[in-house]
Amino acid sequence: MLRALLLILSVVAIAHAELCKPDAQNAFKVRISIKKALGDNAYAWDANEEYLFKAMVAFAMRRYSSKSTTQISNVLLCNVTDRVSFWFVVTDSSKNVTTVPGSEVEAAIRMNRNRINNAFLLSDKTLQFLKITSTLSPPVEPSTPVWLIVFGVVLCLIVAGIVFLIVSGIQKHKKKNKESTERENLEEKVEVTLENGIPCEALDLKAGRVNGVFAADDERFTSL
Repeated sequence: MLRALLLILSVVAIAHAELCKPDAQNAFKVRISIKKALGDNAYAWDANEEYLFKAMVAFAMRRYSSKSTTQISNVLLCNVTDRVSFWFVVTDSSKNVTTVPGSEVEAAIRMNRNRINNAFLLSDKTLQFLKITSTLSPPVEPSTPVWLIVFGVVLCLIVAGIVFLIVSGIQKHKKKNKESTERENLEEKVEVTLENGIPCEALDLKAGRVNGVFAADDERFTSL
């Protein structure tokens, strides 16, 4: 019984080795750059991380097809290197000796790419499925509607324009009043009238005005 069990296990191991190898049919290569992504906070890639990777791939396969019965044991890893790169395949859960078509694995990975990246704190650039094209992250929707942001900007511009017009109007009005006051003060200081076309100083109606020509004549003809 023990020999039979060992024989079965060895046959399965050999079959799995044939299924998961570089460039095998339906196999995918993965390259991970943990140090580049996390720097000093980088974690070590060990058996636990491999188990998590298998679990995420199994999750992606089950989520891709509601009828899928993929288990963690159906995800095989091989040729794991210290720089963290490896190959993986997904075996058929019903037969376990054949692999799931690569197109289905690719579709499942693409559909759940963000979930897989988040599980390892990585991105499409640091967790690379070499034969699976990167997917764009879903657009981030702003918490505030775009139309409300545009409306707020336009409203601020209108208010700023109104304030500018009011302030400039007040300044012009003050400047105009100042100029008018200065002009009036100047006219009061220098009040000039024209007499026979000759500019003369304003007459003092109470005191009268002495004509210098006649004053000179009076002095000349006045007897002592």
